[in-house]
Amino acid sequence: MGDQRNLIVAIVFSVAIILGFQYFYELPRLKQAQEQQRTAQSVEELAANQPAAQGTGPNAVPGAAPAGQPPVEDAPRVRIDNGRLHGSLSLKGGRIDEVELANYHETVDPSSPEIELLNPTRGDGAYFAEFGWVADEATPAAVPGADTLWQADGERIGNGSPVTMTWQNGQGLTFRKTLSLDDNYMFELERSVTNDTDQPVTLHPYGLLGRWGTPPTLGYYILHEGPIGVFQERLEEPNYSDVVEETQEYTSTGGWLGYTDKYWLASLVPPQDREMNATFRHTTDNNLDKYQTDYLGAPVTVAPGQTVDLTEHLFVGAKEVNLLDQYSEDLNIPLFDRAVDFGWFYFLTKPFFHILNWLYHATGNYGIAILGLTLLVKIVLFPLANKSYKSMSAMKALQPEMEKLRERYSDDRTKMQTELMALYKREKVNPVSGCLPILVQIPVFFALYKVLFVSIEMRHAPFFGWIQDLSAPDPTSIFNLFGLIPWDPPAFLMIGIWPLIMGATMFIQQRLNPQPPDPLQAKLMMYLPLIFIFMFATFPAGLVIYWAWNNTLSVLQQWYIMKRHGKPVPAPAKT
Repeated sequence: MGDQRNLIVAIVFSVAIILGFQYFYELPRLKQAQEQQRTAQSVEELAANQPAAQGTGPNAVPGAAPAGQPPVEDAPRVRIDNGRLHGSLSLKGGRIDEVELANYHETVDPSSPEIELLNPTRGDGAYFAEFGWVADEATPAAVPGADTLWQADGERIGNGSPVTMTWQNGQGLTFRKTLSLDDNYMFELERSVTNDTDQPVTLHPYGLLGRWGTPPTLGYYILHEGPIGVFQERLEEPNYSDVVEETQEYTSTGGWLGYTDKYWLASLVPPQDREMNATFRHTTDNNLDKYQTDYLGAPVTVAPGQTVDLTEHLFVGAKEVNLLDQYSEDLNIPLFDRAVDFGWFYFLTKPFFHILNWLYHATGNYGIAILGLTLLVKIVLFPLANKSYKSMSAMKALQPEMEKLRERYSDDRTKMQTELMALYKREKVNPVSGCLPILVQIPVFFALYKVLFVSIEMRHAPFFGWIQDLSAPDPTSIFNLFGLIPWDPPAFLMIGIWPLIMGATMFIQQRLNPQPPDPLQAKLMMYLPLIFIFMFATFPAGLVIYWAWNNTLSVLQQWYIMKRHGKPVPAPAKT
């Protein structure tokens, strides 16, 4: 196979990869499966078992956590505020159900609404966290539940100000919950049970996150949104549709579980040294989807006159990578950073993020950091590119001999291939080495794409000029003369300035490569930059900037290598 054919195969292969990437990863997910009623014990059945007296919680059997009850809005509340996170919790049920992020807004406009995570609404959109106890069947006891009115010793949680909530069941048991919040997004819950009776009592601690209504998702195959957890140090990512079809159950010592959105996470973090049964479940109520993720801890026996304490955590906030790493180390939370969907190329994606983040702190601009990372990758891959371009030059020198062989054995393809391989061996030329830079660049491309797509650090990060969000496509379009004409083109015509720059650099790079002698192949190559322009127009601007800069460096690199080896720059082929 000649160098022209290798080049065409490599380019077509890369196009196929990107087209396949678009098809399999960027098309919206299929609509979720139709609602199905689970045959297992439902949330409503569990709630129906709770005692009516004193507003106690459900007296459920071990192995199933109680159901989240309707959030109550007309109850006393305790304010939550640490500067980065603010909201409140309801003293009726002790439920954390109102959280907004002060540092993140819905758009790049700082006056736009803040991101709302937990929501106390009674219907579609309710999102809340709850911690409680389930009494063991062998030692029945009244435990706090959804209607329990707790007594608080403070009015505000945050910045070193915890609040302790207390409730007595009237039968000799005193329940306490002390809730504190660090400077970021992690709540710490210290809860205890004091037994002033003359009999031991056995209880099961539980925590749950309730989410009512199927939340909107972006629908990208490369991004997981929905239930998530780590059990026995294994990441589990069922979809909402999976939970609708069947309850997902896990047993683990330690771990974490919750719901993830593209940039946000709400996660229960039970004690890491205790066993738990974790569940992702779904029910319907008056056509309202209700999702719940919960854990039921191992039984705790409180002897007469004793107090038993437990410490657990709740994360509600932005998936900032360094912060997740810090929590993972400080609290011994396994794989907590996997809440950020770094994907199959995790071994590349996360290091790329850390390099980008370091360059950002050095330069103050993520766009410049992307340019710097691209340069570093080019330096690392320079020996491979040097070998590749040398091989391409050697292949170009062999073109006359290869054409003679093709003409001589035009009727015997097998013989022609045998002679071509003998020629390569004799001249010590590797016909596939020209493909290596493209093949190596594909995982680099995907890894960087994931960094730009899933990292909240890139969200609303500006470059220069009209690029105010590197994680979003270039907002300009040639079809309205980049804003000079008062017309908003449809999405498929949003061909911005940076995609055009990228196409131009690709065209220049293409002209430096040996041109195929076949006119059809030459025309295919001529149209490739145009195809890539339309494909890249929908990609994050940061990725397009990377690709354009990468092409520019490749042109300079190829020109230098050819000049160094005394090879003239190839002239454009006539078509």
